[in-house]
Amino acid sequence: MNDIFSRISHLHDKGQDMVLVTIIEEAGSSPRGTGSQMLISPEGQICGTIGGGAVEKRSEEYALQLHKEKRSAVRKYELRSGVEQDIGMECGGDVTVFFQYIDHDDNGWMELADELTSKIGRREAGWLVLNLDGTLPALFNEDGSAAFAAEDKAVECRFGDGATLIEGTFSMPLPVGERVLLCGGGHVAKALAPVLHSVGFRICVMDEREEFVTAERFPMAERRIAGDFSRLDEYFNINSNDYVVVMTNGHVHDYEVEERVLRHETAYVGVIGSASKTASVNERLRAAGIEEEMINFVHTPIGLNIKSVTPEEIAVSIAAEMILVRGERRERFGKLSNACPMR
Repeated sequence: MNDIFSRISHLHDKGQDMVLVTIIEEAGSSPRGTGSQMLISPEGQICGTIGGGAVEKRSEEYALQLHKEKRSAVRKYELRSGVEQDIGMECGGDVTVFFQYIDHDDNGWMELADELTSKIGRREAGWLVLNLDGTLPALFNEDGSAAFAAEDKAVECRFGDGATLIEGTFSMPLPVGERVLLCGGGHVAKALAPVLHSVGFRICVMDEREEFVTAERFPMAERRIAGDFSRLDEYFNINSNDYVVVMTNGHVHDYEVEERVLRHETAYVGVIGSASKTASVNERLRAAGIEEEMINFVHTPIGLNIKSVTPEEIAVSIAAEMILVRGERRERFGKLSNACPMR
């Protein structure tokens, strides 16, 4: 979303009309989920994707037609063979796509794009609400107050849990990303950070050694803390959506981090290390009063078993496990469905 709206702002400034293409509803298996977007100019696709294949091709063609007609529209695609409008895909589901024509003469789009990208840049949660009648979208803060709305149009909150289609509107949460606390800035953390960043996680890194938390080592981190692991929860307000990766430079520091983290509800805790180190740390955690359920919550040995050896390979295995956990959590909250190419 951030890349798309950055391009909207740029092209609007250059006097270019566009069509924003968004999947607003799906049933069964489909290439991409609700909220997937791409941006189309008269020259074709600029950025984003709604899943590739025939749906994306047909959507691009239809967007070019709407661009000429200067209008918005909604269209449904059936991804099954033998239907009246067979498009050559057999995922077994349907997708409904909203095509929003963007007129460069409407300065509200520039204001909306600037406010939306600024909120994402500040990692502020919120909601984008598309009006299916083609009028200018609205932007809401997390508390439901309007962050941006057309002056001549009354707006109201119309969003549910995740991307939601309600009464002629489609709302979608801003992609601020899940936060990862990397406890330890060694070789594996250095390899892991850019991988996690590339798939939408927000990176924070902490180490007791200042030289291991520099901007040069972790340029993508939003926070870099050189401090005492025993004071971890003084530096971070740990919450239920956080992912914590423990890879410090010793048993003592691993214990210090886990003892504090496991007193909070989190989305994920993974610890690198051998079975003997894990057993030793776990005994200390029990002695400190940490419940067995919380100890068993920890992913250790960390990462999926892909026979990884090098820091870069271990980073891939950890990232894969975290993506899996994130996907499972989204499914539990009804925010993700399996895509056609993968399931």
